[in-house]
Amino acid sequence: MTRGRLLVAALALPAACNQAGPGDGAPAAPPASASVAPATKASAAPAQAPAPRGPTGPLNVLLVSIDSMREDMPWAGYDKPIAPNLTKLAAESVVYTHAYSVSSYTAKSVGAFLTSRYPSSLYRSGYFFTDYPKSNLFLAEVLHDHGIRTMGVHAHLYFGRGKQLDQGFDVWELVPGITFDAETDKNVTSDKMTDIGIRLLGDPANTGKPFFAWLHYTDPHDEYVKHPESPDFGKNNRGRYDSEVYFTDLHVGRLLDFARKQPWWSKTAVIVTADHGEAFGEHGVYKHAFWLWEVLTRVPLIVHAPGAAPSRIDENRSLIDLAPTVLDLEGVHDVPPSFVGRSLVPEVYGIEKPTNREPIVLDLPEDSHNPQVRAIILGNLKLIVYGAVRSELYDLSTDPGELHDLSKTEPGKLAAMKVAFDNAWAKIPVVAPYGGNKLREGGTANGPMGPPK
Repeated sequence: MTRGRLLVAALALPAACNQAGPGDGAPAAPPASASVAPATKASAAPAQAPAPRGPTGPLNVLLVSIDSMREDMPWAGYDKPIAPNLTKLAAESVVYTHAYSVSSYTAKSVGAFLTSRYPSSLYRSGYFFTDYPKSNLFLAEVLHDHGIRTMGVHAHLYFGRGKQLDQGFDVWELVPGITFDAETDKNVTSDKMTDIGIRLLGDPANTGKPFFAWLHYTDPHDEYVKHPESPDFGKNNRGRYDSEVYFTDLHVGRLLDFARKQPWWSKTAVIVTADHGEAFGEHGVYKHAFWLWEVLTRVPLIVHAPGAAPSRIDENRSLIDLAPTVLDLEGVHDVPPSFVGRSLVPEVYGIEKPTNREPIVLDLPEDSHNPQVRAIILGNLKLIVYGAVRSELYDLSTDPGELHDLSKTEPGKLAAMKVAFDNAWAKIPVVAPYGGNKLREGGTANGPMGPPK
């Protein structure tokens, strides 16, 4: 079922998180045909196309996430050639055209895609730069316990200040010499990120066994820098951002060129995505966090896997599915019960037809700076709920910019979406943040650091 499905069908879909939608059952029987004479040797039936197959064995996974990378990239219709290397990769890969981050800024979205849990259900501190205690189970921990070498490379000091996102990683490196600024990022690091990545991935001690490598590039993050290596895309914020993307793409391309020459390349899947998008004045918003608008939550998602034919998948998908997908690619099939997402591997390889996984849940928990904002997407409708104060309803098929709130003019649709919202969130265990700090709406972070003993 495509995004153009009828509203009636959308509202009739199961309202629980990650429930299978229409199309998951057995296929309909083909229509009865007219009587046909038995085939003779001269008119033998044509050979059948080979059935779709998955990976022939466990794969390595190279995960490249790019900070603040918007969905509107060249392979998605953007008219400026700001990412030639990733555009080439997209042409050779499975591309998700409607992928969503779980939240709208790094500290919440990365925690979510590394644990396959919504931020509100993770044990976490109440600060904007969120800390995650060891009571949460992370993807790298599961991989490590299955004998897989785990590597992480980062270019922002958030990842090096004891936030414990490194749980389960055998190697965890930060670009040397970077500085911290709570308001922006003044470091230029993509070249250095790739240098570290090439060094690690060129070391047989890291790649002589199954491995998982995660590189999180940060340069598109503000402040935006116009790079001499880039064409001139303009002097305004978006133009300089485009230059940042080009610079990052240049060095991601260098990483991929290196990887293609390695003996492990034929057994390696590459996933490219982003932790969130970026706003340039839409809704009067700049940069990211604080909201759950499409420009902040829609992200690229490219999966390049050996043996998987290039295709485009238009169903709505969430990065809540990222960790189970990595486990599946790596040959780890005992997925922890805490992981709420589902592997994308069967549809990447064409083994299964992409089916409905809605509602898509977006989650921005309250902390020291963010108010609580939650949203669901069901069919073409998106409901955004701001704490207990107000709701907004948008039809993304006719209003992709979310400019026309339908909550007052479409009471029936609003009521149906509220039911779906309540059903979805009834299945998400919400945990209060800890730390004792004051929260954005005036409360105090006095939640637990782990489950009761």
